[in-house]
Amino acid sequence: MTDPAIRARQIAEAHAGMDGPLLPVLHAIQSELGHIPPDVFPEIAAALDLSTAEVHGVVSYYPDFRTTPPGRRILRVCRAEACQAMGGAALADALRAGLGLDWHETRADGAVTLEPAYCLGLCACAPAALVDGAPRGRVTADTLLAEVAP
Repeated sequence: MTDPAIRARQIAEAHAGMDGPLLPVLHAIQSELGHIPPDVFPEIAAALDLSTAEVHGVVSYYPDFRTTPPGRRILRVCRAEACQAMGGAALADALRAGLGLDWHETRADGAVTLEPAYCLGLCACAPAALVDGAPRGRVTADTLLAEVAP
């Protein structure tokens, strides 16, 4: 595999001619590497003529960017109003307890990462979640736990 810093620089350089290239670069790097390692921030910054602080600021601002590798399974649970009205808070509490995780954490065995989401567009079948990017509606903690951490 190519060194992540080299690959990050290649991706950044390929996007450098665009207007506002930072977000597309970050999405491309995360798509390829699974996360955006902090040690590649200087490579991105240099390729885009930005400061490392600017890159860090954008990565840390958007909750969809991660700086550590995710688990093999990614569970995103909707935290928006419709899901909250349909038991989302209790669902979240049960999932956090059942997985032994808080938001943005990955189990020590690398099996699963738990992330909040702020509206998945599945309001009619709340509460909702994404399991590895696939939508799930009318979910329960038991069904989600069985799917992601059997």
